[in-house]
Amino acid sequence: MTTNFYLSLIPEALIASMLTPEEFGLYYAIGNAKRSRGQAVFFSIDAERLPADAFDLSGVAERCVPHPDGTPKRSLYIAIYRVLERIPREAITALHLATDDGRVLTLEPSEYEPGATGWSHLYQEFCPVSPRVVSTLDPAGFTDFITDQDQPVHVPRIVFAELTLGALAQNPAAGAADDLPYPNVGHLRDCLIELADGGGKPTKTVLRQMTQEVLFRTVSGGFYVGDSTGITTFALPTLDALEREHYAWWRSAQSTFGQ
Repeated sequence: MTTNFYLSLIPEALIASMLTPEEFGLYYAIGNAKRSRGQAVFFSIDAERLPADAFDLSGVAERCVPHPDGTPKRSLYIAIYRVLERIPREAITALHLATDDGRVLTLEPSEYEPGATGWSHLYQEFCPVSPRVVSTLDPAGFTDFITDQDQPVHVPRIVFAELTLGALAQNPAAGAADDLPYPNVGHLRDCLIELADGGGKPTKTVLRQMTQEVLFRTVSGGFYVGDSTGITTFALPTLDALEREHYAWWRSAQSTFGQ
């Protein structure tokens, strides 16, 4: 059996496992006894591309082995603290999104391509911090801002997703928000209006930290991993592709309730 390495974001951890991404996502979402439910967001990691001194992997081969009954080792935790910052972007080979009933969608990495965007964005940060913010910056600009070591508050590397703002993107004061499944939309409006009023502040916090599951159906565009050297995109398939090629996952994602 092959040993795979996964970077979990909820919570942050580097894990060795003999399970495939689909099996690991199912195990992580509902547990071995299938008595729990919860989303999982995790990356596949190429251990050969990790810096030699980043993690102690010396005992993995001896410890990540099948159980006496022949079942595969499901999880061997290697690190749980400041993990993302020790994994270079080139070692991240895929992103896996598991719904709370364990259905897994895999997204491949691609280079970031700037596109036509509006003046406002809603970002959910996942790791190493997890606030939800509105920003005037596009994903590349937001990455540059949050990883800028000259800023008093910064992180070395960031994982985040852009979420839809619907009609609020163009008209935060009067745009319809009935279809946005976020709590306290009035506060979201206020944050966007304050951002639009200017003052030079490029971001404003909407939620201090993620306390519940994120609705995958609200992701607009995709997920991003960025640092001072650049940004990698994990684009979500189009709605048509989700309905035609990933229907079971998409149906499960639509039935999830979160924030």
